[in-house]
Amino acid sequence: MERPRAAIIGLAGPTLTAAEVALLRATPPLGIILFARNIQEPAQLRALTASIRELLGEQAPILVDQEGGRVARLRPPHWPAFPPAASFEGGPAAAAEANAALLGLTCRQEGIDVVCAPVLDLRLPGAHGIIGDRAFAAEPAEVARLGRAFVEGLQAAGCIPVLKHVPGHGRALADSHLELPRVTASRRDLAEDCGPFRALAGSGAWAMTAHILYPEFDPVLPATLSPTVIAQVIRGAIGFGGVLVSDDLCMQALKGAPGRLARQAIQAGCDLVLHCNGEIGEAAELLAECPALAEPARQRLELARARMQHRRRPLDPAALDAARSGQAAA
Repeated sequence: MERPRAAIIGLAGPTLTAAEVALLRATPPLGIILFARNIQEPAQLRALTASIRELLGEQAPILVDQEGGRVARLRPPHWPAFPPAASFEGGPAAAAEANAALLGLTCRQEGIDVVCAPVLDLRLPGAHGIIGDRAFAAEPAEVARLGRAFVEGLQAAGCIPVLKHVPGHGRALADSHLELPRVTASRRDLAEDCGPFRALAGSGAWAMTAHILYPEFDPVLPATLSPTVIAQVIRGAIGFGGVLVSDDLCMQALKGAPGRLARQAIQAGCDLVLHCNGEIGEAAELLAECPALAEPARQRLELARARMQHRRRPLDPAALDAARSGQAAA
C-alpha cells in the first residue's frame, strides 16, 4: 500500500460502499472518523471497523466524537450514556478518570481507538453555547486537573485521546460550525485559555485545532490555517509536540475547496486534516490534493500509540462504574 494521505475522512453510511472501497484503495487516508450515520448496533459497527482496517491496515486510526453528554455517537440502547464534562467539576479526579476509562472501553470493544475528547476549553460566561457543559470548568487549573484524569482514563482503556480545541474555543461568541469566530481577547486572557493545553502538552494525546481567528496571534488567518499560531503558540508557547489534527474542514468557519484547505492546513503545521461530511466527491478531491503523511507526523503518531500502550491496563468495568456513579457530581 502507498503511503497514506495526511487525512482522516468520514463515510456515508453504516457499511462501506463500492465507491468508498475503491477510493480507500486508490488514495488511502490515514484513517476514518465515524458519526451517528455510520453507527446502528454493535455487530454492524464491529463489522464496519474491521472492514476499514482490512483496507487501511491494522494500525489505521478510527476516530469518534464521544465526549459524553450532548456529544456522543454511541448511545443507548446499545451503549451506555455518559455524563457531560461539567458533571465532574469540583469532584474527585478519580471519578472523571473512571468515567473516561468506561467510555474508552465502550469504544475500544467496537474497534474504535481514537476518542475526540476531552474538551479543554474554558466554560466562560457570555460565550456561545457550543461549548457549554462540554467543558469541565471556567478555571484553567480545574480544567487541567480533570482533563488529565480523562486523558489517563482513555489511555488506560486502550484509546488515544484528542484534546479540543487548541489554543482555546471558550471565549468564542459564535459557533465555528456555522461561521468563523473572532476572539479579540488580550494575550493575558488567551494565555489563560492555553493553560490546560500547556498542562497536558506532554500527555501523549493528540490535539485538535480551533477554527478561530485570534487577532492578537494572527490578524488574518484562523488557527487551523495559521503558521504563526501553530509554530509560535501551539508548538511554541503551549509546547505541544504531539499529533496535531485540524478540526473538520467542512465547517463553515473555513471557506474554500477541500483540497486547497487541506494543503493550507498541512503547510501551516497540522499533521493531519479532518474531512467529516462523508461526501465521496469532496473526499476524493481532498485526498487527491492532500500531501502524504510526513515523517515527523508518523513519528508523533507512533509516540502517541506507545504512550497509550504504556498506560493501558486491565480494567474492571463494574469497579469503574461504581467509582464513576458514586463520585460524579449531580
